[in-house]
Amino acid sequence: MSLRQTVMTLDRGLKRLTLIQLGVPMFLLIIGIGGGLLQTLMRAGIIKSPSALGLEYYQGLTLHGIINAIVFTTFFAVAFGNAVVSYSLRTAINLKVAWLANWLMLVGTVMVAVMVFAGEGSVLYTFYPPLKAHPIFYAGLALFVVGSWVAFWNWIPLYLQWRREHPGEKTPLAVVGIFTTFIVWQICTIPVAYEVLVLLLPWSLGWTDTINIEFARTLFWFFGHPLVYFWLLPAYVMFYTMLPKLAGGKLFSDRAGRLALMIFIILSIPVGAHHQFAEPGIGAQWKLLHSFLTLGVTIPSFITAFTMAASLEYAGRQRGAKGLLNWFGKLPYFQADNYMFAYLFVGLVIFFFGGITGIINASYNLNNVVHNTAWMPGHFHMTVAGPVFLAFIGMSLYMVEKMTGKKVKGKLAVAVPYIWMVGIAIFSTGLMRGGLHGEPRRTNMGLTYLNPESSLYQPEWKLWVMMTAIGGTIMFLAMVIYFAIFFKTLFSKKTEEEVLEFPISEAYHDEKPGIFANFKPWVIAAIILIVISYTPVLIDVMRSTAYTAPPYDPHVPVPARQFQLPPNVVIDNTK
Repeated sequence: MSLRQTVMTLDRGLKRLTLIQLGVPMFLLIIGIGGGLLQTLMRAGIIKSPSALGLEYYQGLTLHGIINAIVFTTFFAVAFGNAVVSYSLRTAINLKVAWLANWLMLVGTVMVAVMVFAGEGSVLYTFYPPLKAHPIFYAGLALFVVGSWVAFWNWIPLYLQWRREHPGEKTPLAVVGIFTTFIVWQICTIPVAYEVLVLLLPWSLGWTDTINIEFARTLFWFFGHPLVYFWLLPAYVMFYTMLPKLAGGKLFSDRAGRLALMIFIILSIPVGAHHQFAEPGIGAQWKLLHSFLTLGVTIPSFITAFTMAASLEYAGRQRGAKGLLNWFGKLPYFQADNYMFAYLFVGLVIFFFGGITGIINASYNLNNVVHNTAWMPGHFHMTVAGPVFLAFIGMSLYMVEKMTGKKVKGKLAVAVPYIWMVGIAIFSTGLMRGGLHGEPRRTNMGLTYLNPESSLYQPEWKLWVMMTAIGGTIMFLAMVIYFAIFFKTLFSKKTEEEVLEFPISEAYHDEKPGIFANFKPWVIAAIILIVISYTPVLIDVMRSTAYTAPPYDPHVPVPARQFQLPPNVVIDNTK
Protein backbone atom coordinates (compact mmCIF):
# COMPACT_ATOMS: atom_id res chain seq x y z
CA MET A 1 0.00 0.00 0.00
CA SER A 2 1.14 3.53 -0.71
CA LEU A 3 1.07 6.30 1.88
CA ARG A 4 -1.95 7.78 0.09
CA GLN A 5 -3.84 4.53 0.60
CA THR A 6 -2.99 4.10 4.25
CA VAL A 7 -3.79 7.63 5.51
CA MET A 8 -7.12 9.44 5.09
CA THR A 9 -7.99 13.03 5.79
CA LEU A 10 -10.13 13.02 8.91
CA ASP A 11 -13.70 14.29 8.71
CA ARG A 12 -14.33 16.76 11.55
CA GLY A 13 -17.74 15.31 12.32
CA LEU A 14 -16.35 11.78 12.59
CA LYS A 15 -13.58 13.08 14.84
CA ARG A 16 -16.02 14.75 17.26
CA LEU A 17 -18.28 11.70 17.28
CA THR A 18 -15.40 9.30 17.91
CA LEU A 19 -13.90 11.36 20.71
CA ILE A 20 -17.28 11.44 22.48
CA GLN A 21 -17.75 7.70 22.01
CA LEU A 22 -14.28 7.03 23.41
CA GLY A 23 -14.04 9.79 26.03
CA VAL A 24 -17.42 9.48 27.78
CA PRO A 25 -17.23 5.71 28.45
CA MET A 26 -13.57 6.11 29.40
CA PHE A 27 -14.61 8.60 32.08
CA LEU A 28 -17.31 6.19 33.27
CA LEU A 29 -14.72 3.43 33.27
CA ILE A 30 -13.00 5.20 36.16
CA ILE A 31 -16.11 4.46 38.21
CA GLY A 32 -16.30 0.91 36.86
CA ILE A 33 -12.68 0.16 37.69
CA GLY A 34 -13.15 1.70 41.15
CA GLY A 35 -16.15 -0.57 41.67
CA GLY A 36 -13.97 -3.57 40.83
CA LEU A 37 -11.35 -2.55 43.37
CA LEU A 38 -14.11 -2.12 45.94
CA GLN A 39 -15.17 -5.76 45.48
CA THR A 40 -11.69 -7.17 46.02
CA LEU A 41 -10.98 -5.03 49.09
CA MET A 42 -14.31 -5.95 50.64
CA ARG A 43 -13.73 -9.67 50.09
CA ALA A 44 -10.42 -9.34 51.91
CA GLY A 45 -11.95 -7.30 54.75
CA ILE A 46 -9.71 -4.28 54.01
CA ILE A 47 -12.85 -2.18 53.55
CA LYS A 48 -15.25 -3.13 56.31
CA SER A 49 -18.37 -1.37 55.08
CA PRO A 50 -19.59 -0.96 51.49
CA SER A 51 -20.65 2.57 52.33
CA ALA A 52 -17.00 3.49 52.98
CA LEU A 53 -16.77 4.64 49.35
CA GLY A 54 -20.31 6.00 49.18
CA LEU A 55 -21.75 2.90 47.48
CA GLU A 56 -23.75 -0.05 48.69
CA TYR A 57 -22.24 -3.43 47.84
CA TYR A 58 -24.68 -4.29 45.05
CA GLN A 59 -24.47 -0.76 43.64
CA GLY A 60 -20.71 -1.10 43.27
CA LEU A 61 -20.99 -4.55 41.74
CA THR A 62 -23.69 -3.40 39.30
CA LEU A 63 -21.69 -0.33 38.24
CA HIS A 64 -18.58 -2.46 37.74
CA GLY A 65 -20.40 -4.95 35.52
CA ILE A 66 -22.56 -2.61 33.50
CA ILE A 67 -19.91 0.05 32.83
CA ASN A 68 -17.03 -2.34 32.11
CA ALA A 69 -18.90 -5.10 30.32
CA ILE A 70 -21.70 -3.31 28.46
CA VAL A 71 -21.30 0.48 28.25
CA PHE A 72 -17.55 0.74 27.62
CA THR A 73 -17.37 -2.25 25.27
CA THR A 74 -20.39 -1.29 23.16
CA PHE A 75 -19.38 2.36 22.79
CA PHE A 76 -15.91 1.27 21.78
CA ALA A 77 -17.20 -1.29 19.26
CA VAL A 78 -19.40 1.37 17.64
CA ALA A 79 -16.61 3.99 17.55
CA PHE A 80 -14.11 1.45 16.20
CA GLY A 81 -16.65 0.21 13.66
CA ASN A 82 -17.43 3.72 12.41
CA ALA A 83 -13.73 4.43 11.90
CA VAL A 84 -12.78 1.05 10.40
CA VAL A 85 -15.70 0.93 7.95
CA SER A 86 -15.02 4.49 6.82
CA TYR A 87 -11.27 3.87 6.52
CA SER A 88 -11.39 0.45 4.86
CA LEU A 89 -14.18 1.24 2.37
CA ARG A 90 -12.78 4.73 1.65
CA THR A 91 -16.15 6.38 2.14
CA ALA A 92 -17.79 8.62 4.72
CA ILE A 93 -20.45 7.17 6.98
CA ASN A 94 -23.81 8.92 7.29
CA LEU A 95 -23.06 11.17 10.25
CA LYS A 96 -26.69 12.10 10.90
CA VAL A 97 -27.58 8.47 11.52
CA ALA A 98 -24.34 7.92 13.44
CA TRP A 99 -25.15 10.84 15.75
CA LEU A 100 -28.68 9.52 16.25
CA ALA A 101 -27.22 6.18 17.34
CA ASN A 102 -24.80 7.96 19.63
CA TRP A 103 -27.52 10.03 21.35
CA LEU A 104 -29.73 6.97 21.85
CA MET A 105 -26.82 5.20 23.54
CA LEU A 106 -25.86 8.22 25.63
CA VAL A 107 -29.40 8.86 26.85
CA GLY A 108 -29.81 5.16 27.64
CA THR A 109 -26.55 5.19 29.58
CA VAL A 110 -27.61 8.21 31.63
CA MET A 111 -30.97 6.61 32.44
CA VAL A 112 -29.31 3.42 33.66
CA ALA A 113 -26.60 5.28 35.62
CA VAL A 114 -29.07 7.58 37.40
CA MET A 115 -31.12 4.61 38.57
CA VAL A 116 -28.07 2.68 39.81
CA PHE A 117 -26.70 5.67 41.74
CA ALA A 118 -30.16 6.28 43.17
CA GLY A 119 -30.24 2.73 44.53
CA GLU A 120 -33.03 1.77 42.13
CA GLY A 121 -31.00 -0.47 39.83
CA SER A 122 -28.77 -2.73 41.93
CA VAL A 123 -29.46 -5.81 39.82
CA LEU A 124 -25.90 -6.58 38.59
CA TYR A 125 -25.05 -6.60 34.90
CA THR A 126 -27.11 -9.76 34.40
CA PHE A 127 -30.24 -8.01 35.80
CA TYR A 128 -31.63 -11.38 36.89
CA PRO A 129 -35.15 -11.33 38.29
CA PRO A 130 -36.42 -11.47 40.97
CA LEU A 131 -33.96 -8.59 41.54
CA LYS A 132 -36.04 -5.67 40.29
CA ALA A 133 -34.94 -2.26 39.05
CA HIS A 134 -36.86 0.95 38.36
CA PRO A 135 -38.65 1.03 34.97
CA ILE A 136 -36.29 3.80 33.82
CA PHE A 137 -33.37 1.36 34.24
CA TYR A 138 -34.93 -1.14 31.83
CA ALA A 139 -36.02 1.57 29.40
CA GLY A 140 -32.45 2.88 29.39
CA LEU A 141 -31.09 -0.57 28.59
CA ALA A 142 -33.52 -0.93 25.69
CA LEU A 143 -32.62 2.52 24.34
CA PHE A 144 -28.91 1.71 24.57
CA VAL A 145 -29.30 -1.51 22.59
CA VAL A 146 -31.45 0.15 19.92
CA GLY A 147 -28.78 2.83 19.53
CA SER A 148 -26.16 0.17 18.82
CA TRP A 149 -28.48 -1.39 16.23
CA VAL A 150 -28.86 1.95 14.46
CA ALA A 151 -25.07 2.32 14.32
CA PHE A 152 -24.80 -1.09 12.64
CA TRP A 153 -27.65 -0.44 10.19
CA ASN A 154 -25.86 2.75 9.15
CA TRP A 155 -22.94 0.73 7.73
CA ILE A 156 -25.00 -1.71 5.65
CA PRO A 157 -25.79 0.67 2.71
CA LEU A 158 -22.11 1.66 2.53
CA TYR A 159 -21.06 -1.99 2.36
CA LEU A 160 -23.64 -2.84 -0.31
CA GLN A 161 -22.63 0.20 -2.34
CA TRP A 162 -18.94 -0.79 -2.08
CA ARG A 163 -19.79 -4.32 -3.28
CA ARG A 164 -21.59 -2.89 -6.32
CA GLU A 165 -18.69 -0.58 -7.14
CA HIS A 166 -16.01 -3.25 -6.63
CA PRO A 167 -17.36 -6.43 -8.25
CA GLY A 168 -15.10 -9.41 -7.72
CA GLU A 169 -12.93 -7.56 -5.19
CA LYS A 170 -12.38 -8.98 -1.73
CA THR A 171 -14.13 -7.18 1.10
CA PRO A 172 -11.37 -5.83 3.37
CA LEU A 173 -10.78 -8.26 6.23
CA ALA A 174 -11.26 -5.52 8.83
CA VAL A 175 -14.76 -4.82 7.47
CA VAL A 176 -15.56 -8.55 7.51
CA GLY A 177 -14.54 -8.57 11.17
CA ILE A 178 -16.65 -5.53 12.10
CA PHE A 179 -19.71 -6.90 10.32
CA THR A 180 -19.21 -10.29 11.98
CA THR A 181 -19.12 -8.52 15.35
CA PHE A 182 -22.40 -6.73 14.79
CA ILE A 183 -24.17 -9.63 13.06
CA VAL A 184 -23.58 -11.63 16.23
CA TRP A 185 -24.70 -8.61 18.31
CA GLN A 186 -27.84 -8.03 16.21
CA ILE A 187 -29.00 -11.63 16.54
CA CYS A 188 -28.16 -12.16 20.21
CA THR A 189 -29.71 -8.89 21.44
CA ILE A 190 -33.17 -9.77 20.07
CA PRO A 191 -34.02 -12.22 22.91
CA VAL A 192 -32.68 -9.88 25.61
CA ALA A 193 -34.69 -7.03 24.08
CA TYR A 194 -37.76 -9.26 24.38
CA GLU A 195 -36.84 -10.04 27.98
CA VAL A 196 -36.50 -6.36 28.86
CA LEU A 197 -39.51 -5.01 26.98
CA VAL A 198 -42.02 -7.86 27.39
CA LEU A 199 -41.08 -9.37 30.76
CA LEU A 200 -39.04 -7.00 32.93
CA LEU A 201 -40.45 -3.58 32.05
CA PRO A 202 -44.16 -4.48 32.60
CA TRP A 203 -43.20 -6.31 35.81
CA SER A 204 -41.25 -3.28 37.01
CA LEU A 205 -44.17 -0.97 36.17
CA GLY A 206 -46.48 -3.13 38.29
CA TRP A 207 -48.57 -4.30 35.34
CA THR A 208 -47.71 -7.91 36.28
CA ASP A 209 -47.20 -9.08 39.86
CA THR A 210 -44.73 -11.90 39.29
CA ILE A 211 -42.20 -13.06 36.71
CA ASN A 212 -40.98 -16.37 35.32
CA ILE A 213 -37.40 -16.36 36.59
CA GLU A 214 -36.01 -19.26 34.58
CA PHE A 215 -37.54 -18.08 31.32
CA ALA A 216 -36.04 -14.62 31.85
CA ARG A 217 -32.66 -16.12 32.75
CA THR A 218 -32.70 -18.33 29.65
CA LEU A 219 -33.39 -15.31 27.45
CA PHE A 220 -30.52 -13.48 29.14
CA TRP A 221 -28.03 -16.28 28.45
CA PHE A 222 -29.30 -16.51 24.88
CA PHE A 223 -27.66 -13.07 24.80
CA GLY A 224 -25.13 -13.32 27.63
CA HIS A 225 -22.63 -15.78 26.21
CA PRO A 226 -22.65 -14.40 22.65
CA LEU A 227 -21.92 -11.09 24.37
CA VAL A 228 -18.46 -12.53 25.11
CA TYR A 229 -17.81 -12.87 21.37
CA PHE A 230 -19.15 -9.38 20.75
CA TRP A 231 -16.38 -8.30 23.12
CA LEU A 232 -13.76 -10.56 21.57
CA LEU A 233 -14.36 -9.95 17.87
CA PRO A 234 -13.10 -6.33 17.69
CA ALA A 235 -9.92 -7.64 19.35
CA TYR A 236 -9.76 -10.38 16.70
CA VAL A 237 -10.03 -7.69 14.03
CA MET A 238 -6.94 -6.06 15.54
CA PHE A 239 -5.10 -9.39 15.85
CA TYR A 240 -5.64 -10.35 12.23
CA THR A 241 -5.42 -7.00 10.48
CA MET A 242 -2.96 -4.99 12.63
CA LEU A 243 -0.82 -7.10 14.96
CA PRO A 244 1.32 -8.66 12.18
CA LYS A 245 2.23 -5.23 10.81
CA LEU A 246 2.90 -3.84 14.29
CA ALA A 247 5.29 -6.77 14.77
CA GLY A 248 7.07 -5.93 11.51
CA GLY A 249 5.68 -8.67 9.29
CA LYS A 250 2.59 -9.86 7.41
CA LEU A 251 -0.59 -11.78 8.19
CA PHE A 252 0.23 -15.43 7.53
CA SER A 253 -3.14 -16.27 5.95
CA ASP A 254 -5.99 -13.98 4.94
CA ARG A 255 -8.36 -16.92 4.44
CA ALA A 256 -7.66 -18.26 7.93
CA GLY A 257 -8.96 -14.99 9.34
CA ARG A 258 -12.12 -15.13 7.25
CA LEU A 259 -12.71 -18.77 8.21
CA ALA A 260 -12.37 -17.99 11.92
CA LEU A 261 -14.79 -15.07 11.66
CA MET A 262 -17.44 -17.05 9.80
CA ILE A 263 -17.27 -19.87 12.35
CA PHE A 264 -17.98 -17.28 15.03
CA ILE A 265 -21.17 -16.28 13.21
CA ILE A 266 -22.39 -19.88 13.29
CA LEU A 267 -21.27 -20.98 16.76
CA SER A 268 -21.29 -17.85 18.93
CA ILE A 269 -24.99 -17.87 19.78
CA PRO A 270 -26.37 -21.43 20.29
CA VAL A 271 -24.18 -22.03 23.37
CA GLY A 272 -25.82 -20.08 26.22
CA ALA A 273 -27.41 -23.03 28.02
CA HIS A 274 -23.99 -24.09 29.31
CA HIS A 275 -24.47 -21.28 31.83
CA GLN A 276 -27.52 -23.13 33.09
CA PHE A 277 -26.09 -26.60 33.75
CA ALA A 278 -27.21 -26.44 37.40
CA GLU A 279 -30.83 -25.59 36.56
CA PRO A 280 -33.29 -28.51 36.61
CA GLY A 281 -35.80 -27.04 34.16
CA ILE A 282 -33.72 -27.77 31.04
CA GLY A 283 -33.25 -31.30 29.72
CA ALA A 284 -29.79 -32.82 30.14
CA GLN A 285 -29.61 -33.68 26.44
CA TRP A 286 -29.97 -30.01 25.46
CA LYS A 287 -27.37 -28.93 28.00
CA LEU A 288 -25.02 -31.52 26.50
CA LEU A 289 -25.71 -30.19 22.99
CA HIS A 290 -24.82 -26.67 24.10
CA SER A 291 -21.70 -28.04 25.76
CA PHE A 292 -20.52 -29.59 22.48
CA LEU A 293 -21.33 -26.41 20.56
CA THR A 294 -19.39 -24.36 23.11
CA LEU A 295 -16.36 -26.60 22.66
CA GLY A 296 -16.76 -26.00 18.92
CA VAL A 297 -16.12 -22.28 19.45
CA THR A 298 -12.56 -23.20 20.41
CA ILE A 299 -11.91 -24.00 16.73
CA PRO A 300 -11.62 -20.36 15.57
CA SER A 301 -9.49 -19.67 18.66
CA PHE A 302 -7.07 -22.45 17.69
CA ILE A 303 -7.02 -21.17 14.10
CA THR A 304 -6.20 -17.71 15.44
CA ALA A 305 -3.48 -19.05 17.77
CA PHE A 306 -1.74 -20.81 14.86
CA THR A 307 -2.14 -17.89 12.44
CA MET A 308 -0.85 -15.33 14.94
CA ALA A 309 2.10 -17.52 15.91
CA ALA A 310 3.03 -17.94 12.23
CA SER A 311 2.59 -14.22 11.58
CA LEU A 312 4.76 -13.25 14.56
CA GLU A 313 7.42 -15.78 13.59
CA TYR A 314 7.55 -14.29 10.11
CA ALA A 315 7.90 -10.82 11.66
CA GLY A 316 10.71 -11.99 13.92
CA ARG A 317 12.60 -13.51 11.01
CA GLN A 318 12.10 -10.31 9.00
CA ARG A 319 13.84 -8.60 11.91
CA GLY A 320 16.85 -10.89 11.53
CA ALA A 321 16.03 -13.86 13.77
CA LYS A 322 17.81 -17.18 13.11
CA GLY A 323 17.23 -20.63 14.54
CA LEU A 324 14.07 -22.32 15.77
CA LEU A 325 12.78 -19.97 18.49
CA ASN A 326 15.00 -16.90 18.29
CA TRP A 327 12.23 -14.94 16.62
CA PHE A 328 10.60 -14.52 20.05
CA GLY A 329 13.44 -12.22 21.07
CA LYS A 330 13.13 -10.01 18.00
CA LEU A 331 9.59 -8.76 18.57
CA PRO A 332 9.06 -5.11 19.66
CA TYR A 333 7.82 -5.81 23.20
CA PHE A 334 8.95 -2.50 24.74
CA GLN A 335 9.13 -0.15 21.75
CA ALA A 336 7.74 3.18 22.96
CA ASP A 337 6.60 4.41 19.53
CA ASN A 338 4.86 1.06 18.90
CA TYR A 339 2.91 0.66 22.14
CA MET A 340 -0.08 -0.95 20.39
CA PHE A 341 1.96 -4.11 19.87
CA ALA A 342 2.35 -4.54 23.63
CA TYR A 343 -1.41 -4.19 24.26
CA LEU A 344 -2.32 -6.78 21.63
CA PHE A 345 0.50 -9.23 22.36
CA VAL A 346 -0.04 -9.23 26.13
CA GLY A 347 -3.76 -9.70 25.53
CA LEU A 348 -3.02 -12.81 23.46
CA VAL A 349 -0.83 -14.24 26.22
CA ILE A 350 -3.54 -13.73 28.85
CA PHE A 351 -6.20 -15.11 26.50
CA PHE A 352 -4.36 -18.42 26.26
CA PHE A 353 -5.01 -19.08 29.94
CA GLY A 354 -8.53 -17.67 29.80
CA GLY A 355 -9.41 -19.97 26.91
CA ILE A 356 -8.05 -23.08 28.61
CA THR A 357 -10.07 -22.42 31.78
CA GLY A 358 -13.15 -21.78 29.64
CA ILE A 359 -13.02 -25.35 28.34
CA ILE A 360 -13.50 -26.50 31.95
CA ASN A 361 -16.58 -24.29 32.35
CA ALA A 362 -18.10 -25.65 29.14
CA SER A 363 -17.64 -29.28 30.21
CA TYR A 364 -20.92 -30.75 31.42
CA ASN A 365 -19.36 -32.57 34.40
CA LEU A 366 -16.36 -30.39 35.28
CA ASN A 367 -18.61 -27.35 35.52
CA ASN A 368 -20.23 -28.88 38.62
CA VAL A 369 -16.95 -28.41 40.51
CA VAL A 370 -16.58 -24.70 39.75
CA HIS A 371 -20.19 -23.56 39.31
CA ASN A 372 -21.00 -20.41 41.30
CA THR A 373 -17.54 -20.35 42.90
CA ALA A 374 -14.84 -17.68 42.68
CA TRP A 375 -13.38 -19.71 39.82
CA MET A 376 -15.92 -18.14 37.45
CA PRO A 377 -14.91 -14.45 37.79
CA GLY A 378 -11.28 -15.60 37.76
CA HIS A 379 -11.88 -17.21 34.38
CA PHE A 380 -13.84 -14.46 32.71
CA HIS A 381 -11.47 -11.73 33.90
CA MET A 382 -8.68 -13.60 32.12
CA THR A 383 -10.85 -13.89 29.02
CA VAL A 384 -12.40 -10.42 28.93
CA ALA A 385 -10.00 -8.30 30.98
CA GLY A 386 -7.09 -9.74 29.01
CA PRO A 387 -7.39 -9.63 25.19
CA VAL A 388 -10.60 -7.59 25.06
CA PHE A 389 -9.83 -4.92 27.63
CA LEU A 390 -6.20 -4.40 26.62
CA ALA A 391 -7.07 -4.26 22.92
CA PHE A 392 -9.86 -1.76 23.57
CA ILE A 393 -7.90 0.61 25.79
CA GLY A 394 -4.82 0.35 23.55
CA MET A 395 -6.83 1.13 20.41
CA SER A 396 -8.72 3.92 22.21
CA LEU A 397 -5.38 5.58 22.95
CA TYR A 398 -4.19 4.99 19.37
CA MET A 399 -7.34 6.48 17.83
CA VAL A 400 -7.21 9.54 20.09
CA GLU A 401 -3.57 10.07 19.16
CA LYS A 402 -4.18 9.84 15.40
CA MET A 403 -7.46 11.74 15.31
CA THR A 404 -6.27 14.65 17.47
CA GLY A 405 -2.66 14.80 16.31
CA LYS A 406 -1.52 14.68 19.94
CA LYS A 407 1.48 12.48 20.68
CA VAL A 408 1.24 9.76 23.32
CA LYS A 409 4.03 9.43 25.88
CA GLY A 410 5.01 5.95 24.76
CA LYS A 411 7.28 4.77 27.59
CA LEU A 412 4.54 4.88 30.19
CA ALA A 413 1.91 3.68 27.74
CA VAL A 414 3.89 0.56 26.86
CA ALA A 415 4.31 -0.30 30.55
CA VAL A 416 0.56 -0.44 31.27
CA PRO A 417 -0.22 -3.85 29.67
CA TYR A 418 2.71 -5.54 31.42
CA ILE A 419 1.70 -4.16 34.82
CA TRP A 420 -1.87 -5.22 34.07
CA MET A 421 -0.70 -8.72 33.12
CA VAL A 422 1.09 -9.16 36.46
CA GLY A 423 -1.99 -7.95 38.31
CA ILE A 424 -4.46 -10.14 36.47
CA ALA A 425 -2.25 -13.22 36.84
CA ILE A 426 -2.24 -12.80 40.63
CA PHE A 427 -5.89 -11.71 40.76
CA SER A 428 -7.33 -14.55 38.68
CA THR A 429 -5.10 -17.19 40.24
CA GLY A 430 -6.38 -16.15 43.67
CA LEU A 431 -9.99 -16.33 42.54
CA MET A 432 -9.68 -19.64 40.71
CA ARG A 433 -7.72 -21.40 43.44
CA GLY A 434 -10.13 -20.08 46.04
CA GLY A 435 -12.99 -21.35 43.92
CA LEU A 436 -11.49 -24.84 43.85
CA HIS A 437 -11.55 -24.69 47.67
CA GLY A 438 -15.23 -23.74 47.61
CA GLU A 439 -14.94 -19.95 47.92
CA PRO A 440 -18.28 -18.50 46.73
CA ARG A 441 -18.56 -16.27 43.71
CA ARG A 442 -20.01 -13.30 45.57
CA THR A 443 -20.18 -11.97 49.08
CA ASN A 444 -23.46 -10.70 50.51
CA MET A 445 -24.00 -7.13 51.63
CA GLY A 446 -20.32 -6.51 52.28
CA LEU A 447 -19.43 -9.58 54.32
CA THR A 448 -15.78 -10.60 54.14
CA TYR A 449 -14.62 -14.18 53.78
CA LEU A 450 -11.75 -13.56 56.18
CA ASN A 451 -13.76 -12.84 59.33
CA PRO A 452 -13.32 -15.85 61.69
CA GLU A 453 -16.64 -14.99 63.35
CA SER A 454 -18.53 -15.34 60.09
CA SER A 455 -20.27 -18.58 59.19
CA LEU A 456 -18.67 -18.22 55.74
CA TYR A 457 -15.11 -18.31 57.09
CA GLN A 458 -12.81 -21.04 55.83
CA PRO A 459 -9.10 -20.82 56.82
CA GLU A 460 -7.89 -22.24 53.48
CA TRP A 461 -9.41 -19.26 51.66
CA LYS A 462 -7.16 -16.69 53.36
CA LEU A 463 -4.18 -16.93 50.99
CA TRP A 464 -6.34 -16.87 47.86
CA VAL A 465 -8.51 -13.97 49.00
CA MET A 466 -5.42 -11.90 49.82
CA MET A 467 -3.89 -12.80 46.43
CA THR A 468 -7.08 -11.56 44.79
CA ALA A 469 -6.85 -8.26 46.68
CA ILE A 470 -3.17 -7.79 45.79
CA GLY A 471 -3.74 -8.59 42.12
CA GLY A 472 -6.79 -6.33 41.93
CA THR A 473 -4.82 -3.47 43.47
CA ILE A 474 -2.03 -3.89 40.89
CA MET A 475 -4.62 -3.86 38.08
CA PHE A 476 -6.12 -0.68 39.54
CA LEU A 477 -2.69 0.99 39.65
CA ALA A 478 -2.08 0.06 36.01
CA MET A 479 -5.34 1.77 35.10
CA VAL A 480 -4.49 4.88 37.12
CA ILE A 481 -1.39 5.21 34.92
CA TYR A 482 -3.46 4.57 31.79
CA PHE A 483 -6.15 7.13 32.68
CA ALA A 484 -3.45 9.73 33.31
CA ILE A 485 -1.94 9.04 29.86
CA PHE A 486 -5.29 8.96 28.06
CA PHE A 487 -6.72 12.20 29.45
CA LYS A 488 -3.38 14.02 29.30
CA THR A 489 -3.15 13.10 25.62
CA LEU A 490 -6.77 14.11 24.99
CA PHE A 491 -6.30 17.57 26.52
CA SER A 492 -2.72 18.29 25.42
CA LYS A 493 -1.64 20.48 22.50
CA LYS A 494 -1.78 19.23 18.93
CA THR A 495 1.66 18.45 17.49
CA GLU A 496 0.87 16.45 14.32
CA GLU A 497 -1.66 16.29 11.50
CA GLU A 498 -5.07 14.81 12.34
CA VAL A 499 -5.59 11.66 10.28
CA LEU A 500 -7.71 8.54 10.04
CA GLU A 501 -5.16 5.75 9.91
CA PHE A 502 -4.80 2.13 10.99
CA PRO A 503 -1.72 -0.14 10.67
CA ILE A 504 -3.34 -2.65 8.30
CA SER A 505 -1.21 -5.72 7.51
CA GLU A 506 -0.61 -7.20 4.10
CA ALA A 507 -1.21 -10.95 3.73
CA TYR A 508 1.65 -13.41 3.19
CA HIS A 509 -0.84 -15.92 1.78
CA ASP A 510 -3.41 -13.69 0.07
CA GLU A 511 -5.87 -16.37 -0.99
CA LYS A 512 -9.20 -15.84 -2.75
CA PRO A 513 -12.07 -15.68 -0.25
CA GLY A 514 -14.07 -18.45 -1.90
CA ILE A 515 -17.05 -19.42 0.26
CA PHE A 516 -16.12 -16.67 2.72
CA ALA A 517 -16.96 -13.89 0.25
CA ASN A 518 -20.59 -13.58 1.36
CA PHE A 519 -22.19 -13.39 4.81
CA LYS A 520 -25.56 -14.76 3.69
CA PRO A 521 -24.96 -18.55 3.85
CA TRP A 522 -23.23 -18.23 7.22
CA VAL A 523 -26.05 -16.16 8.71
CA ILE A 524 -28.62 -18.66 7.42
CA ALA A 525 -26.61 -21.54 8.90
CA ALA A 526 -26.42 -19.67 12.21
CA ILE A 527 -30.20 -19.15 12.32
CA ILE A 528 -30.85 -22.83 11.54
CA LEU A 529 -28.50 -23.94 14.32
CA ILE A 530 -30.08 -21.48 16.78
CA VAL A 531 -33.54 -22.88 16.03
CA ILE A 532 -32.30 -26.45 16.49
CA SER A 533 -30.44 -25.74 19.73
CA TYR A 534 -32.77 -23.28 21.45
CA THR A 535 -36.27 -24.39 20.51
CA PRO A 536 -36.21 -27.46 22.82
CA VAL A 537 -34.53 -25.43 25.57
CA LEU A 538 -37.27 -22.79 25.52
CA ILE A 539 -39.98 -25.46 25.36
CA ASP A 540 -38.48 -27.20 28.41
CA VAL A 541 -38.28 -23.93 30.33
CA MET A 542 -41.87 -22.96 29.60
CA ARG A 543 -43.13 -26.43 30.56
CA SER A 544 -41.12 -26.80 33.76
CA THR A 545 -41.54 -23.41 35.40
CA ALA A 546 -45.02 -23.50 36.89
CA TYR A 547 -44.40 -20.81 39.53
CA THR A 548 -43.45 -17.20 39.14
CA ALA A 549 -41.74 -14.94 41.67
CA PRO A 550 -42.37 -11.57 43.35
CA PRO A 551 -39.67 -8.86 43.44
CA TYR A 552 -36.63 -9.11 45.70
CA ASP A 553 -34.79 -6.04 47.03
CA PRO A 554 -31.13 -6.72 47.94
CA HIS A 555 -30.95 -3.49 49.97
CA VAL A 556 -33.59 -4.63 52.45
CA PRO A 557 -32.19 -6.62 55.44
CA VAL A 558 -33.27 -10.26 55.43
CA PRO A 559 -35.59 -10.17 58.52
CA ALA A 560 -37.53 -7.23 57.08
CA ARG A 561 -38.35 -8.92 53.80
CA GLN A 562 -41.94 -9.97 53.31
CA PHE A 563 -42.32 -12.73 50.76
CA GLN A 564 -45.68 -13.27 49.09
CA LEU A 565 -46.28 -16.60 47.42
CA PRO A 566 -48.42 -16.87 44.31
CA PRO A 567 -52.08 -17.63 45.16
CA ASN A 568 -51.86 -21.19 43.81
CA VAL A 569 -49.03 -22.13 46.24
CA VAL A 570 -50.00 -23.40 49.70
CA ILE A 571 -47.56 -24.25 52.51
CA ASP A 572 -48.73 -27.09 54.76
CA ASN A 573 -47.29 -26.31 58.21
CA THR A 574 -48.69 -29.50 59.71
CA LYS A 575 -45.98 -31.65 58.08
